Amino acid sequence: MSVKHIQDIPTEPVPNATGVSKAVLISAQEAPNFAMRKFSIQPGGSMPLHTNKVEHEQYVLRGKARVRLGEEIFEVSAGDVVFIPADLPHYYVNITDEPFEFICLVPNREDVTTLL
Repeated sequence: MSVKHIQDIPTEPVPNATGVSKAVLISAQEAPNFAMRKFSIQPGGSMPLHTNKVEHEQYVLRGKARVRLGEEIFEVSAGDVVFIPADLPHYYVNITDEPFEFICLVPNREDVTTLL
């Protein structure tokens, strides 16, 4: 059990991405089933097309982005919920002049990110 404040959690750059950072809010060591992370994509930033071995559940906090899920492209913004099944190719592109931020939950299983 824990209580933290977002300002006390360090962020780190996301490898192979442009202008993207991640904060691990609840790690796999802290919770038995899911890890919770917060991603921030700066204006002009993006994450390349990739897959993950685990599913993602996401809640958009602010900003607007173009998100590719498989062969479909969506524009998502604050209040949107995104589900990404395991192994589905996906990417993100911030399309505004403000940061795009979202919460991302993933199961506590081994994950492999594969760039496409």
